Amino acid sequence: MSLTLRVLAPDQSVFDDTADEIILPSTTGLLGVLPGHISMVTAIDFGVLRVLKNGNWDSIALTGGFAEVESNEVTVLVNKAEIGKNIDSAKAEAELEKAKNQLSQTQDTSPEKIKAQEALNKAKAWFQASKSD
Repeated sequence: MSLTLRVLAPDQSVFDDTADEIILPSTTGLLGVLPGHISMVTAIDFGVLRVLKNGNWDSIALTGGFAEVESNEVTVLVNKAEIGKNIDSAKAEAELEKAKNQLSQTQDTSPEKIKAQEALNKAKAWFQASKSD
């Protein structure tokens, strides 16, 4: 028995295939989903979704959204997503360093601090996904 996984972003369908196991980056921590999982909806955080199929793990970098599990179908709706093997690791690492520097240069009470933290979270997710495949 397997799961059907769909990862959708506003501009594209990122992934639509079966999987043996899925690990979601929910806002409350990592959430494993196996066939037969109970129905649920969860908020998705910046992070890496891991997909196990035929003994191999693949990664998908995600930004915030929601996931629904229903009858062995998992639908993930996010603001942005990219399959790890399609991410340029060197570029992702450069973006991570840039985001770290930007965060360290912002004032603690400024609205830019929130934007800088989000940029850092996104850069971390993309870098981790690029290294996972």
